[in-house]
Amino acid sequence: MSRVIVSGANGFVGRALCRALIDAGHRVTGLVRRTGGCVDGVTEWVDSSRDYADVANIWPANMKADCVVHLAARVHVMHDEAPDPDAAFRATNVDGTLRLAAAAHQHGVPRFVFVSSIKALAEHDSGKPLREDDRPQPEDPYGRSKRAAEEALTRFSNESGLELVIVRPPLVYGPHVRANFLRLMDAVWRGVPLPLGAVQARRSLVYVGNLADALVHCATDPRAARRCFHVADSDAPTVAELARALARHLDKPSRMLPVPAGWLRTAGVLTGRSAQVKRLIGSLQVDTSNIRQTLGWQPPFSTDEGLSATAGWYRSTHSTR
Repeated sequence: MSRVIVSGANGFVGRALCRALIDAGHRVTGLVRRTGGCVDGVTEWVDSSRDYADVANIWPANMKADCVVHLAARVHVMHDEAPDPDAAFRATNVDGTLRLAAAAHQHGVPRFVFVSSIKALAEHDSGKPLREDDRPQPEDPYGRSKRAAEEALTRFSNESGLELVIVRPPLVYGPHVRANFLRLMDAVWRGVPLPLGAVQARRSLVYVGNLADALVHCATDPRAARRCFHVADSDAPTVAELARALARHLDKPSRMLPVPAGWLRTAGVLTGRSAQVKRLIGSLQVDTSNIRQTLGWQPPFSTDEGLSATAGWYRSTHSTR
């Protein structure tokens, strides 16, 4: 049995991870900004200070842990109103992360699992699945902050001896998902025709249950120390395949329009949404052979099972509307 601290324990991924850890027999402390929202069995630890400014000082004297899994972050948002988005992301995702890592090391925690993002590496692949050692080319403030945090943590790990594990998931989906994936389900549910029928690019994604299972391995397996892992489902569907699968699980008709990718790019330029269109029609596949070979990890859920669970949750919240 391990003792694991999970930052952001009451969030989308945090709740799934805490549930997986508890089911595996581990003791879990949830580091959260406010009380409430954690799954049963989690001991809450509240730090309301900005970007973990006080975390080292308020660390409970009797709290021992074998690992910290750091999920909490400033995520990429639409229409960011921060005057300097890069500085805002860095304050939380780099400086705050380093404070938590330093506090963990100061209080005797041997391992720190940092949940980064594939966006720390790239927004698209170059014709082959992205590997952990590919040259980083982050394109937005969120991705740049995650890459900077990886680099800063690696330096701190080398200097201090803290066991660092970096995990880079692509888009995460599952019950209670938000942002673009939820908007896609909304469109399918309403029967909106989607101009995605001709898009052939494939994009890796990860079901939240698969990510949680991988993080349990990263937190507890000695072989994970000082490694970086890409984690994704076994399948990498096209956006059209994804939309059709969601329509099937939502029991809705699939309305795909075969609009050429070039037309979509032009529409993106005309509407000022080139970046969003590029992400939609560009390929982003990740190579997960490292975690499979190093830890013997396999996704416990298929993509279809993950989509079924996600659609089931969506239907339960929309069936009366």
